[in-house]
Amino acid sequence: MSSTATAKQKASSGPVLDWAAGHGPVTGALSATTGAFAIATTGAATSMPPGWALAVGAAGALGHTIVGLRVRNAGRTLATRAASWLVGAGWTTWAMTHGPLTWAALGSLATIGVGIGAAARSAALFEEAREEEAIAVEQRQIAAELSAERRAIAAEWVERIQRVCAITVRVLGVEMWETGAGFSIDAELPPGGATWNKIAAESPRLSADARLPHGCTATASPGVDQGRVIIDVTTVNVLEEERTYPTDYGPLSVHTGIPWGYRTNAAAILAYLREQCALVVGPTGSGKTNMVHAILAGFARAEDILTWVIDLNAGSAGLPWVLPALNGQIVREDGKPVRPGIDWLAGTYDEALTMLDTAVRVAKQRKMGYQELLSKANTDLLPISSRIPQIMLVIDEGAEILASPDRQIRKLAEKILEVIRIARAMGVRTVLTALGATGSVLGNLMIRREGKVRVALTGGETEGMDLSKMFPGSRGLRVDQAPYKGAGFMGTPESPAALFKTWRILPNQIRDITAATSDRHPMLDDVSAKAAGPAYARRWDAERTAWMRDQVVTDDANDAMPEATLRLSALSSERPESPEDALARQFREEIDAQFGTAPDPRTTEQDQESERPAGLNLSALRGEQDSPAQQAALTALLAAGREGTGASAIARALADEYGTTRQTVVGWLKAWAKDGTAVRVGEGTKARYIHRTHATDN
Repeated sequence: MSSTATAKQKASSGPVLDWAAGHGPVTGALSATTGAFAIATTGAATSMPPGWALAVGAAGALGHTIVGLRVRNAGRTLATRAASWLVGAGWTTWAMTHGPLTWAALGSLATIGVGIGAAARSAALFEEAREEEAIAVEQRQIAAELSAERRAIAAEWVERIQRVCAITVRVLGVEMWETGAGFSIDAELPPGGATWNKIAAESPRLSADARLPHGCTATASPGVDQGRVIIDVTTVNVLEEERTYPTDYGPLSVHTGIPWGYRTNAAAILAYLREQCALVVGPTGSGKTNMVHAILAGFARAEDILTWVIDLNAGSAGLPWVLPALNGQIVREDGKPVRPGIDWLAGTYDEALTMLDTAVRVAKQRKMGYQELLSKANTDLLPISSRIPQIMLVIDEGAEILASPDRQIRKLAEKILEVIRIARAMGVRTVLTALGATGSVLGNLMIRREGKVRVALTGGETEGMDLSKMFPGSRGLRVDQAPYKGAGFMGTPESPAALFKTWRILPNQIRDITAATSDRHPMLDDVSAKAAGPAYARRWDAERTAWMRDQVVTDDANDAMPEATLRLSALSSERPESPEDALARQFREEIDAQFGTAPDPRTTEQDQESERPAGLNLSALRGEQDSPAQQAALTALLAAGREGTGASAIARALADEYGTTRQTVVGWLKAWAKDGTAVRVGEGTKARYIHRTHATDN
């Protein structure tokens, strides 16, 4: 018999009785009276001794009383149950003696049944009320204890704010965080013009006065109105520990926000990118690449986002999301092919230019092709969905592209700015990354205006981390608050800049997410696909992806390197010399011809052994271990000539471009004076430094 037939037979067999269910007042009374009647009838017919029924009733009353005492039933409940047993046993004994089939016996039994049911119902209601009262008492006790704790916290922080900020606030509420990592204080500011900014500016002093652990802060933010302030106090440093990306790869949407990390209260922070662009900065070693992978993971989980990635560093940011799928290294249980985790990857200049041109055409075509849809929806924002997906353009080190002086790279920069400028309403947004929060990165008005979702990964790095430029108007942000890899500050239009940390995403998780979200990626809508044309349709062709799969075979069979390894051809390809590079080369050649140069440390030993006249050493300006800011400082020192210069002058010259501080320049000058690169002249405030090339002229 099939399962369907069995189900129909069960459905037509009438109501199913649950024999394991307990008795209620009605069923309990019926069970008691019918049982008593059956025993009385059987006993009368078989001449059973009437005393047996009375003995059984007494035993039942005693047993229920013992059980009731164990579960701590009320006395009323114990008396009701014992009386029910004794009354039922008494009637059974009487009926066995005088006959159970008389009208007097049946009428008295019915009366006893009604009485038992009413008493049972009354006892049940009393027990429910008693239990609810016990729970209420317990909750009131917990609330009283919690209220006492909150009152103590409120009194402590009122006194602390008065002592540190010279402001007397009135605490309206204290909310303990569910994660146990701290609490929030809702306070009312005093009349007279006091604002929450005054408390926010004293965040370091408040944290120190409260003796908070390292990494924990007391930060102030606006309340429900301008006379209120919210103070978030972190008591457990959740940023110190490393947390892997959550294994729940459930669907997301651009409308509900994409999680990028978690705050100090362990709550996830969301990036809403339907209309906003994003900027992520972080020096080498701060966890920026891991952050990019976490961003790509969120986009891959979204049902209404297509991700296009540009990484001129051989596409390294997108390769883990593409190669396993293209090479067939990911196998699904159903045998279906796995789509790459991102929709398009550009690792070369030509492919990046093609992608940006396509994005511009898509945005313009959407403006024309969806006029009727926009009119019906009565909106000027294209309704983004899985049918019309949003295109998220992730450009690794894209901010550096915008600031590059190279003429060829400037073409990419112009296209990026055009996408940012024209494509907001049509659902094409960008995420740019950079190595630092400097004037060259944030100097572009378009980036400052459109990139309102901002992340600064510090990792304890102070060089090039000007948080006041990254988050204008925010106070109390210090790099030393986030010394951990992957930690920093994040601010959005919905959430002010504050400490956060991104999750650590492991390579095997990238493969798992790629497989889990393969069916979730939307297809490019017909209007956009028509505008994208063959450039988009053939993006995964073999000749277009050859740079990803290029292999190099080692000449030495005994070499420890594997015979076939991935060759990042974009790094080895020769780029045409720009006019700026040609001018720099001519300058170096003129210097070499006039002064002669010292050996470059990167030349071969044979070249170093050749005799060359000693002269101006420009190799220090090309040191691989030096940062661009340090090279610029050394150039400024050399340009100062015989008069020399000081740390303050160099720091001012480099501040806008690199965000360099005077203390950093002082450290460099001392190191150069120690190794002979520079000579110090004078003491105290009159001290200056001269490059060793000019020191011999004095």
